[in-house]
Amino acid sequence: MDMFMIRRREAWSTPAELERAAARSTAVASSDFPDSISWIRSYVIEEADGGLGTVCIYQASDPDTVRAHADRVGMPADEVLPIADTVIVRPDPALTA
Repeated sequence: MDMFMIRRREAWSTPAELERAAARSTAVASSDFPDSISWIRSYVIEEADGGLGTVCIYQASDPDTVRAHADRVGMPADEVLPIADTVIVRPDPALTA
C-alpha cells in the first residue's frame, strides 16, 4: 500500500462533530475496506471561519480507495496527494489545552 495525504477543509463546526466522523471513519474502514485502507494520523486545523479541518495521513491501495472511503463516511476529500517520502526531525510534541 502507498501513503496519501488528505486535506479536508472546513468540514466540521465542533470537536464533537469531528469525533463522530472519526469514529465512523474507523468503523467504515474496518468493515468495508479492511485490506485496502488504514488511517495513520490526523492533524486538526483551525480554519479561517473558526471551523475545523484536517490534514490526514492514510495508507491505502490507491487514491480512488481513499476517495471511496471518504464518500462512504460522508467526509470531504478536498485533496488527495501521494506522499513521496517522510522526514522526521523530531516526534510531534504533545499539545497543551
